[in-house]
Amino acid sequence: MSLRARLLLTLGLALALFWASAAAWLAKDLEDKLVETLDQRLAQSARMVAGLMLQLPPEVWQQADRRSLSIPAIEGLACQVHSPKGEIMARTHSDMQGVLDSQEPGHAYRRQGDVTWRVFTYRRGGLTITTADRMDERNTLMSGVLRVAVVPFIVALVGSLLALWVSVWRGLAPLARLRESLARRDPETLAPVTLKGLPAELRPLVATLNALLARVEEAFTREQRFTNDAAHELRTPLTAIKTHVQVAKKVKGQAAAEALDYAEQGIVRLNRTLDQLLLLARVEGRKPWQKESCAVVAVAESAVEDTGQPERVKLPDEWPRAQLLMPYELAVTALRNVLDNALRHGPPETPVWLDARWVDNKAADAVPGAPGPGEAAELAFCVRDEGAGLSPHGLARLTRRFWHDSRAGGSGLGLAIVAAIAERFGGRLAFHSPAGGGLSVELIVPAVPPDRG
Repeated sequence: MSLRARLLLTLGLALALFWASAAAWLAKDLEDKLVETLDQRLAQSARMVAGLMLQLPPEVWQQADRRSLSIPAIEGLACQVHSPKGEIMARTHSDMQGVLDSQEPGHAYRRQGDVTWRVFTYRRGGLTITTADRMDERNTLMSGVLRVAVVPFIVALVGSLLALWVSVWRGLAPLARLRESLARRDPETLAPVTLKGLPAELRPLVATLNALLARVEEAFTREQRFTNDAAHELRTPLTAIKTHVQVAKKVKGQAAAEALDYAEQGIVRLNRTLDQLLLLARVEGRKPWQKESCAVVAVAESAVEDTGQPERVKLPDEWPRAQLLMPYELAVTALRNVLDNALRHGPPETPVWLDARWVDNKAADAVPGAPGPGEAAELAFCVRDEGAGLSPHGLARLTRRFWHDSRAGGSGLGLAIVAAIAERFGGRLAFHSPAGGGLSVELIVPAVPPDRG
């Protein structure tokens, strides 16, 4: 069911129910008041006749035993007066003895033939006065009054439903226009949807949609650039492997063995590049990671060991006692890639320094160098080498995919993966090229002291 139909059905039924309840309440209250008013009129007629009869001369009372007075009849209304002796003194209808006979005082219903009467009996000064109303005339009057009262309700209900239909139709028109606009768009169009002419209630929805389109366009652009760069980067080792294999087929002996060795090195390089591409795709995926933490010491020891050259890495005398707020596997991968980059670009046999420290926090005053209680904390792994360093332009390109120093080789994905991992968990990378040479890399990630982890 559409939103328009749901609104019309829900609001229409509610409106009809409220109006019908109000009309029924009004009709019931009006009927009760009308019956009460007519009964009071009937009783007042009897009292008035009693007052008039008591003012008659004595000779009229004396004649009451011999004959009764005839009162002019009124359509729909009957009256009869009995003397203290029970004789009829006056009456309007001579053929209504069964209806106008003297009985218990008060209101009652009596029937004669096909006609029902509302009767009131009143006694005063020895006289008994009985008055009666025809119920069919009462019912006719009641129907007319109810019709006059209920018809406006029905008209108001119909008008309200019509106004509701028009309001819902016009109110949802911008939503229908937006739907039609989106349906007419080319499937490949990622341009933002215009906000012009939209009501305030739809603007947040369209703004969110535009933000989603911007992210999709950014993802498409990134993936297209990534695919182009990956195709270009993978073509080189594949071409080299093919060339060396062809050489190995044409030569023999030592030359063939060397060609196969070169081909094997190309395969190793290609395999490493593919592994890094898979890791980068995994890190940049939309699937959320589980909340995990790991110790700084364990991450540093594993990363240093994975470099294959642990003897070149100089470690601090003491590590900060902290838990990194990220998965152990990704923390080790990020730090190892930073160390590999430093080992590859530094002169052979020269050391690489690894240190870890709390990032300065202006509010930290409980423990020097450590975060204060309840504060957001960050820990930085600092890696420094003795290489030639980089210009500011080179520093800005360090995290670009497939960019690398041709002298040192590599796939150009190591620091791009580190930047993606750090960004995924709220961290960042910082690069410095000291005046004395070399390169200093800071891997800054969220962390907490162990008693808070």
